[in-house]
Amino acid sequence: MITSKNNELIKYIKKISSKAKVRKQEQVFFAEGRRLLSETPPSLLEKILVSEDFSFGDTPADKKLREILNTCKDVEEVSAGVFSEISDTSHSQGIAAVVRQPAYKLTDLLHGTPLLLVLENIQDPGNLGTMVRTALGAGATGIVMTRDCVDIFSPKVVRSTMGAIYRMPFFIADDAASVFLMLRGKVKFYAAALGGKKPYDRFDYSKPSAFVIGNEGNGLRPETIAACDEKMIIPMEGNLESLNAAMAAGILLYEAHRQRHEDLV
Repeated sequence: MITSKNNELIKYIKKISSKAKVRKQEQVFFAEGRRLLSETPPSLLEKILVSEDFSFGDTPADKKLREILNTCKDVEEVSAGVFSEISDTSHSQGIAAVVRQPAYKLTDLLHGTPLLLVLENIQDPGNLGTMVRTALGAGATGIVMTRDCVDIFSPKVVRSTMGAIYRMPFFIADDAASVFLMLRGKVKFYAAALGGKKPYDRFDYSKPSAFVIGNEGNGLRPETIAACDEKMIIPMEGNLESLNAAMAAGILLYEAHRQRHEDLV
């Protein structure tokens, strides 16, 4: 059992939890909690850490956890005090892991009739995690992020995806210009921008489509908007200027889902 917070493994975990640069170098991230661990593909698990006071419940997640712990070769027990040192939550569930980062090629996002979310300079971890989860629920085929977005492997983003990070393909591009260069002709780009004239539900998303969402405070850069095929608006009452970025993404993705699944309505 690890009982010292100065243990080398504990120091390593603190680094990958707090530093995006280290996560990128090591190609791993820190995942915490029963639900998230139960969703993690066993092939990606590097090491599992279990607090000395951890106990199983009767939920489906706990059943999966039993199976994972029985098959994982690298499980480390940690004292409750030391586990609290590495926990990123106020109420730790006593189980966490070092996980290998899933990696995708751009072609992995373009199967079937592509439906993409293209994100430029998204900074809020909760927003990004929610968009990953929403994109999965709405049937998107992938997410493309510019490199200036918050790190998708930060603990807060990973936690807010609630496991969707393992099932939603994503690709990180240098900037929006490179996204257009790589995807032009493969999808039609729709900018969610204040300068749009046409409501979002007046477009046809049954063909390959990509919704482009910008920074929470500043929106999309002017050159990004100009490079999109269409500009659209989400009508708002009450003199609101804009919606939360994750909310806007959800509205657009589910309109595409509705159009592509008319038989379900």
